[in-house]
Amino acid sequence: MTQLGLFSEPQAGPAGLRYTDNFVDAAAEQELIGRIAALPLQRFQFGAFEGNRRVAWFGYQYDYSQQRLTEAEPIPEWVRPVARRAETWAGPAEGSVRQVLCTEYDVGVGIGWHRDKPHFKEILGLSLGSPCKFRFRRRRGDKWERYTLEALPRSLYMMEGEARAQWEHSIPPVEAHRYSITFRTMKQG
Repeated sequence: MTQLGLFSEPQAGPAGLRYTDNFVDAAAEQELIGRIAALPLQRFQFGAFEGNRRVAWFGYQYDYSQQRLTEAEPIPEWVRPVARRAETWAGPAEGSVRQVLCTEYDVGVGIGWHRDKPHFKEILGLSLGSPCKFRFRRRRGDKWERYTLEALPRSLYMMEGEARAQWEHSIPPVEAHRYSITFRTMKQG
């Protein structure tokens, strides 16, 4: 379901947002959910605050208390084939994904409005387990342009360009248990 905003075309969304359904099949989805559930997931730390979603970082993680990227555990072998497939679909060169975030959302958990840290270039997300509303907004004068993407289970989205740099995104509290794998490429320099 798409929430209409101030766009002239009903299906238009932020420039630089791409989406595909059924990126992985149901068997692969169940295997990935099992792998994520078996990780030593920790509550998301945002400075002095603790989020309700549980996460595991690989490659790099952002340390909010030090306001910088720090190295994390290496990207696990089980997630590398999915990352390579996402790179092929999205266009960056093989090996461009340098950071992976595995997230578990319990019922009623979401993410507030934000933009990913500027160290990252392309952001790709694989939605697993249940659908979610992936909301976008950007200020235009004294109003907000808005767009909502219904991210179905097994779907993949990518944010780059305007969708990445000019729009904030959020996920309202989910209605069913959900997992995701976020793949991030790095900006040069």
